Amino acid sequence: MVVRTADLVNALSPGHRRGRPYPQPRGTDLVAAIKATLPDATDAKLGGEIPDKLAGHVQRLRTVFAAVGAGDLDCAAGTVNDLLDELHPTPYLDAHDGEPWHVHFHGRDDDFADGWAGPCSVALATVLGSDYAERLGVCSAPECDRVYVDVSRNGTRRFCSTACQNRVKAAAHRARVAG
Repeated sequence: MVVRTADLVNALSPGHRRGRPYPQPRGTDLVAAIKATLPDATDAKLGGEIPDKLAGHVQRLRTVFAAVGAGDLDCAAGTVNDLLDELHPTPYLDAHDGEPWHVHFHGRDDDFADGWAGPCSVALATVLGSDYAERLGVCSAPECDRVYVDVSRNGTRRFCSTACQNRVKAAAHRARVAG
């Protein structure tokens, strides 16, 4: 779920991606970004202000990645605690779509936006409360601020994608050759 949280943050947050500006999706682009990221997103669930509400939650989730990347675990934990306090995600077991029993986190009266922000907050809380908190981060490539979850064995990831890693390596190579 934490990787899905990073995907959602990257899809709905403005900033830079792989050296290019990444504008805040709005209107139909926002709905399309949500549908591309969340498997159960449908037009019926994304009516009214729901997409904008979800985008607002995502901005707060993004601050968690940024705070961890800056070494401020207190800020990250405070943001997650605020979200958990606001959204009240409650655990329950569910078996659906041919899957075995697994845990979901939703509030009693959640709309689609809160229904996703709650579990994302729980996922981040789980990571922050473990030995893996430093595995959340923001891409260190120039002109990129996409977030990532380091699931590598050695925990040394610094980039959101191979494309950003290659951009940095190519620039370093060009600088060495020119120098």
